Amino acid sequence: MGKRSDFERVPRDFYPTPAAAVEPLLRYLPASFTFVEPCAGDGALVGHLEAAGGYCLWAGDIEPKHPRVSHCDMSAFPNVSIADYVITNPPWRRDLLHPLILRAAAMLPTWLLFDGDWLFNKHSNPFKPYCRKVVPIGRVKWIEGSKHAGKDNCAWYLFGAERGPGPVVEGRG
Repeated sequence: MGKRSDFERVPRDFYPTPAAAVEPLLRYLPASFTFVEPCAGDGALVGHLEAAGGYCLWAGDIEPKHPRVSHCDMSAFPNVSIADYVITNPPWRRDLLHPLILRAAAMLPTWLLFDGDWLFNKHSNPFKPYCRKVVPIGRVKWIEGSKHAGKDNCAWYLFGAERGPGPVVEGRG
């Protein structure tokens, strides 16, 4: 699954977002909000966000695993600028992640959940001016019923369309 394990990877790296990974994000969202989810998979993240006061206007995935999720490549999801946010747990592969950052953030404020190491590697430098906030959440237990959490620390990243001085890194609450 990770760069330091010998676990067999799940096809397309499909790891549903657990509720515990969403909880740290909620304090940065208003009590009521709308969002789109371009990497929705089975809709787990959509469900967690709607339980917290959000309303999903559109959800898509390259391989939908729920009837509510449309078939759509994340690089071509529709312009949904009527929502308040794009919120997703995207693929962590940089060749997929980096174009998504630019596309989504050009439309709406965009919250993405991925590895915390990204912030500290030079390949993130072109994207840091668009990053407003980083909310570290630590290691996530991606596989339900597993005894162990993943080996990578994770964070929620907020991106916007305008260039700025770079992200504010929040403390873990």
